[in-house]
Amino acid sequence: MVRFYYIIFIAMPLIIYNVTKASYYIKHPEKYDEDKCYLLAQRFIDVVKQKGRIDTHVYGEDHLPDSGGYVMYSNHQGRYDALGIIGAHKKPCTVVMDYDRSLMPISNEFIGLLHGKRLKKDDLRQQVKTIQEMITELQQGRKYLIFPEGGYTDNHNTLQEFHAGSFKCAQKAGCPIVPVVIWDSYKPFEGKSIERVSTQVHFLEVISPDTFTGKSTAEIRDMVRNKIEERINEIAEKEGPYNSAEDKMEFAE
Repeated sequence: MVRFYYIIFIAMPLIIYNVTKASYYIKHPEKYDEDKCYLLAQRFIDVVKQKGRIDTHVYGEDHLPDSGGYVMYSNHQGRYDALGIIGAHKKPCTVVMDYDRSLMPISNEFIGLLHGKRLKKDDLRQQVKTIQEMITELQQGRKYLIFPEGGYTDNHNTLQEFHAGSFKCAQKAGCPIVPVVIWDSYKPFEGKSIERVSTQVHFLEVISPDTFTGKSTAEIRDMVRNKIEERINEIAEKEGPYNSAEDKMEFAE
């Protein structure tokens, strides 16, 4: 969290400016369409990356569908995950976030800019309604980012269990699925260092609706998780679970 507070400290004027501007955009949708809101969100991400000394290397952008709606399912490591992926995704997309966490300062404006969805974990009726809205929007061409692990702890570059229910919207909408792998995404906002860090975002090959038509959400979950796990193993063989012994010691604290 040291880097997070460091960014807040050195970029306070820019953050206040962007948060104020975001609030204005959200209140005036007649003036600011999805493209303009998304551009502002990406500018905010650029501030975080620049001031936080964060480099994100992107792979597989050519795998993203040229048109239509789709769902990106990614592993989850920490607070930087959505920023890293959205910053790498040129076309407007949005994200699904826990309701309580989404109301925190900055997160609230960020979700508002993206017209994201806020899920209440203890309200089944609200969840069903939100999923129905997502299905309609996906069929109309919107693009969603979902973290099927739900939350994150100290998993770092290892996978946790995926929730099968997360795949219902893609199943019902009959839209493509884009598995996404993030690597070292926990590093920006964990540990005690503000040294420059590098993260990775990998967009994997699209899973077409024809591939999972008639399959259960559990079967779709396993299909997506296996592809993500396979790429993580490939990266781990090349780079190791940590980039250095010092990293391992730092992030184990």
